[in-house]
Amino acid sequence: MAIELVVFDIAGTTVTDKGNINDFFRKAFSNVGIAVDAAEVDEVMGYRKRDAIQIIVDRYMPGLENNDEIVDNIHEDFTRNMVAFYETCEGLSPLPFAEKVFLELQNNKINVALNTGFTRVITEPILKRLGWDTASFIDAVICSDEVPEGRPHPYMIQQLMEKLAIKYAENVAKVGDTKVDIEEGQNAGCGMVVAVTTGAYTKEQLIRYKPDHIIDSLLLLPSLIL
Repeated sequence: MAIELVVFDIAGTTVTDKGNINDFFRKAFSNVGIAVDAAEVDEVMGYRKRDAIQIIVDRYMPGLENNDEIVDNIHEDFTRNMVAFYETCEGLSPLPFAEKVFLELQNNKINVALNTGFTRVITEPILKRLGWDTASFIDAVICSDEVPEGRPHPYMIQQLMEKLAIKYAENVAKVGDTKVDIEEGQNAGCGMVVAVTTGAYTKEQLIRYKPDHIIDSLLLLPSLIL
């Protein structure tokens, strides 16, 4: 098995997340009268954000039919605040060694791609602030609203494979910090699924989902891939 493509998650895996996503999630729920604790939000990190909101709304309002309006309102509130945050916040930065690892992989003729549970409208300010929108060390980026279903479905990985002419999933590695990152890689049939402890889940939580490897730093990734 030779890895030809590594698909990285963004927030918590390659880009700093200091709890701001969780904060804005809970604030959006609070604005419609639903009090959600931080642990509940962490559970749904990595999902397409509208799907994550739907999961929590269904939990708090079981049996309520036609809750699309509530879900839409929460999602619009969350999106608006996240875009404003990423356009203006201080301290947005790559996680340690992310860009070094991207370059090392490319120097070894391995494609580097990003995928995310964010929509494109949230992702673009992140990429622009980091200079990743024009960076040569990223070959492709795909967002959850650009495929039929988000994680844990494999569509984002499959579209990246098609775009980058990767024929076999066994030649793809998936790297992420959440349950659904791991499940996405497994559902896509990736040859390697790597979890990182730099985001929403602890090592003990990640172990439950049986990734091939768990690492505490991206610096350790090339030794697994190459």
